[in-house]
Amino acid sequence: MVFTKQRLFAPAVLTTCLLVFSASPAFAQDSTSPSGSRTVASGQKMKIKGVVTRRDADTFTVRDMNGVDTVVRLSDTTSVKTNGGFLRGGTNYAQTSILRGLNLEVEGRGNGSGELAAEKVRFSDTDMKTARAVESRATPLEERASSTETKLTQVEANAQRLSGQLDELAAVSNAARGGAKAAQATADAAVAGVNATNERISAIDDYEPQTIAAVNFKSGSAVLSPDSKTKLDDIATKALNAKGYVLEVSGFADTNGSIERNRVLSQRRADAVIRYLVESHNIPLRRIVTPYGYGETNPVADNTTREGREQNRRVEIKLLVNKGLTAPSPTMNPGTSGSGN
Repeated sequence: MVFTKQRLFAPAVLTTCLLVFSASPAFAQDSTSPSGSRTVASGQKMKIKGVVTRRDADTFTVRDMNGVDTVVRLSDTTSVKTNGGFLRGGTNYAQTSILRGLNLEVEGRGNGSGELAAEKVRFSDTDMKTARAVESRATPLEERASSTETKLTQVEANAQRLSGQLDELAAVSNAARGGAKAAQATADAAVAGVNATNERISAIDDYEPQTIAAVNFKSGSAVLSPDSKTKLDDIATKALNAKGYVLEVSGFADTNGSIERNRVLSQRRADAVIRYLVESHNIPLRRIVTPYGYGETNPVADNTTREGREQNRRVEIKLLVNKGLTAPSPTMNPGTSGSGN
């Protein structure tokens, strides 16, 4: 009889313990919604690994290997750098270097909004190079895609209309012998319009420079001067008035100092330009190609002279405009009608 009571008592105790542990807040890790998004409890420490699927001004979204999305919030104290090897501390990166498609690891704590407030962001040099290559070849994102789709719909409608006119003109040409010459001219114009439409569709992914500007910096500095801010104000105004544009930002340095120091300094200069354009003119991040610091490479002047070094301490900004969206719409020029004899 005692043995029977023990057998009955043991499962009951086990069941009670499981209920207590499952109900205790101390064992709750995070909350995952049916849609696949994670809510991190306030103050909860967490480390996640995954790929960046969305990038905003101060946040980005990481999707882990289980397909669960976590919103990560950046702050001024967030450490962003590569994974260091043996006796190495890794390379520091600006927060703007976190791109869509980048595999990384984030460590931090939950905030009051259910986000993961990042303390450390780590990734490898190889993953960074891969993400930059993908980002540089991708079309500049959702808003431009929507605008492009609208333009393409209009262009395709014009192409269909012009194609229908070709058939109609052919019938008129056969029926009206006296107007054959005028009908042929109109048909040729319609064909040219269709060809122009096809060329415009093909140019949707092509960009050409509309404006190129450069701002210069003092030796060893990444601080924008008043003159530099005036130049950036001008290029921001031109960009906001353009259609289908992107901004390409490249930083450079002179040969004073080590190669690695100049590379980091040129990246800081490029990041300073991006921050000014975003914060002072609300330029969307999706309109900016990933900034890059070239260090002391690609000089535009002689580094052995003071004047040459001043010119080499620069950031170049290129305003690139989509050729497919800015090309004029194809028009028909049927010419004048004549009467046959």
